[in-house]
Formats: sequence, structure tokens, C-alpha cells
Amino acid sequence: MDHDIQDVAGFIDLTLQNEGAWYRAEDVESRLGAVLTSYGASVGAVRGTVRDALRKFKDLGHDEITALASQLWGPPHPGRNPVYERRLAAVVLLQSRVALLRHSDLTRVEGFIRSANTNVLVDPLIADVVVPLLGALRGRDLQRADTVLARWRQDPDGSLRRAASLAAEQTTRSA
Repeated sequence: MDHDIQDVAGFIDLTLQNEGAWYRAEDVESRLGAVLTSYGASVGAVRGTVRDALRKFKDLGHDEITALASQLWGPPHPGRNPVYERRLAAVVLLQSRVALLRHSDLTRVEGFIRSANTNVLVDPLIADVVVPLLGALRGRDLQRADTVLARWRQDPDGSLRRAASLAAEQTTRSA
């Protein structure tokens, strides 16, 4: 690994904080409830920050991308709530590097869907990460992914059932 994931996550976190505005943070927190906090960075700022991080920290491979996504998904510090913009950055990161993902990454994405607490994060995870990932799989990897989706369809978590349904719908449409 060429780059310490903590350094990359720190760069993204600090940049998102610097891009924030209190009025946007209040709006996000009022819409999403008390589960997620917000820095108040715009969606464009989140996308730009991820793009800049990928330019600054070149050659991040599969393991670094997935570890960074998990780092961003979690709270910035122990005892703090997760931050909406960090989670959105994780989604943007996975969207931008979906070609690196493998069938085994569906388990990580499943954890993100379970803990997202908002369709604002779940929808792009499904449409822009799960669907293209499934579309690129072949053979045994696709069979393994289908097993995961079958399990999602039976899960008590409504977000996962919805994810499986939307993934099937969108995969069928694009086939």
C-alpha cells in the first residue's frame, strides 16, 4: 500500500469540514434526523473532494479503496455520530472506482445499506455501485453475488429487500 488510509481519510475529512456551511448542516440534520451529523458541505464539494483525493493519492488499489470507504463510513472519532458528507464521500469513492470491486465487496456494501438510515445514501449505492458491479460479474462470481441478493430479498431489513429488488430491476433493464 503506497498511502496510509488514515492520511487519505484525514485529507477528505478536513476538506469536507472546510467546505461546510452551518445552514446546509442544519438543513441536512433536520432532514436526516439525529442519526447523522453534517459538516454542511455541498454535494459538488463532496464529489470534488473525492476527485482531488484520488488525484493527490494516486494508485489506490482495491484494498485501499474499500478500506477508505469503510473508514469514511464510520464516525470521525469514537463516540461521535457518523457524518453525512463522509458517508456520501464513501459512496462517491465506490462509484468512481466500481471497476475495482469484486463480488465479495457486496458484504461491505450490505453493511453500508443496513446502517445508512436514509435512502439518500442507499439509492446511489444501489444504482451506481451494486448494479454496475453485478453487471461486470461473470461465472462463479455472478452466482455468488446472486446468492447474496437472494439472501437480501429475504432479509428483515427493508432497505436490503429494497436494494435487492432495485438491483434486480435495474440489472434486468440494462441487460
